[in-house]
Amino acid sequence: MDYLPLQIDLRGEDCLVVGGGALALRKIELLLKAGAAVSVVARACCDGVRGLAQSGSVQLTERGYRSTDSDGRRLVIAATDDAAINAQIYADGQARAIWVNTVDAPELCSAIFPAIVDRGSVQVSVSTGGRSPTLARIVRGWIEARLPPRLGALADFAAERRERVAAAVPDLGRRRAFWERVINGPAAERLMAGDAARAEGAFEAALAASAGEGTGLVALIGAGPGDPELLTLKGLRLLQEADAVLYDNLVNERILDFARRDAERIYVGKRRRYAGVRQAAINELLAERARAGQRVVRLKGGDPFIFGRGGEEVETLAAQGIDCVVVPGITAALGAASTAGIPLTHRDLAQSVRFVTGHRVNDQVNLDWPELVNPHQTLVVYMGLLGLAEIVEKLIAQGMNPQTPALLVERATLPEQRQIQAPLRDLPAAVEAAEVSGPTLIIIGEVVKLGIAQT
Repeated sequence: MDYLPLQIDLRGEDCLVVGGGALALRKIELLLKAGAAVSVVARACCDGVRGLAQSGSVQLTERGYRSTDSDGRRLVIAATDDAAINAQIYADGQARAIWVNTVDAPELCSAIFPAIVDRGSVQVSVSTGGRSPTLARIVRGWIEARLPPRLGALADFAAERRERVAAAVPDLGRRRAFWERVINGPAAERLMAGDAARAEGAFEAALAASAGEGTGLVALIGAGPGDPELLTLKGLRLLQEADAVLYDNLVNERILDFARRDAERIYVGKRRRYAGVRQAAINELLAERARAGQRVVRLKGGDPFIFGRGGEEVETLAAQGIDCVVVPGITAALGAASTAGIPLTHRDLAQSVRFVTGHRVNDQVNLDWPELVNPHQTLVVYMGLLGLAEIVEKLIAQGMNPQTPALLVERATLPEQRQIQAPLRDLPAAVEAAEVSGPTLIIIGEVVKLGIAQT
């Protein structure tokens, strides 16, 4: 480790920046944000530095650097384009035991500026010891994508309640466990969603239950149509915090790799012609785990509230007073359409889109057929593979043009995705010849022509 990471309190501290260009301006802005008293020495300066001087934010001296300029400073930044002057500034700092940062010259630095992720009261710094500032910025971007924007508010929330929790939960081990439940539980989730009132309620409930295990949290997360990169950032964060993950066969198992290594993985899927785990049992399993204080994720293919029975699970949890959050997912229709290059709505061809399920009940597909044959509408059929022939027959019987463009997408968004396109009347035969196994989605309407034309 070349540098020890430290956070330094510079509020009111005297700091010097030598140089007045764009690089110097960025350093000055960081120092001002940290509350430092900033002096600038430069022969010439950019408009930004001059504006700060005119506003009284910095003290500007327009001349060359002198060794005595470093006297009494807490930190000196060399930001000139003269290597000899930068070397002199560094030597003066070493002689006076003053930290020096030299822009783009790590060999002349006793202090470096990391790439910073700023979430208010929470800051994360990333450094490569000056070896590759570009890499540090890229890593910062990765971290920024993972951290909720309101994370600092959570730190403030906890700080305001530390003394009260310490009095209510004097045992250090139990107190640490309590804060873990708060930070990974409903209170934090509500606070970071901007709902301070419900966050306070969840905190009070957790504190009242601190003598026991308390109640956990259930998150219904839409895993998207298959591609792991289509999982939302919020879904990823909750998945990484989960104690148990319940998933079905529409969830790409690569998404499970994002979960904690010690998280319990429970398969609750239903496959074609097999009943699998009944919905009532899934509902109760979610409630049971949450009552035991666990953070539970229910991963669902696509979106939890589009043919995913998420509503039934939310109802069960609400009836038992268990906190639940729902994280939307990219539903299969959107994933399939985007990868096929099909706009589901189009000003000239389709002014609306209709999602229906083609799931067979009692050996037939029961839909409001007259409502589905609008020629200015895109029809998307989920779970329609087994009933495809019946769906096509009834649409045509209700007046849909047999030549209407239609497309079946198998395993949408995955590398093995297949697309089978044909006029509506011919689609069942084309699908049968292709020996499709699913999961599938069917898109019917004039917009299909646009996607096929692009592929």
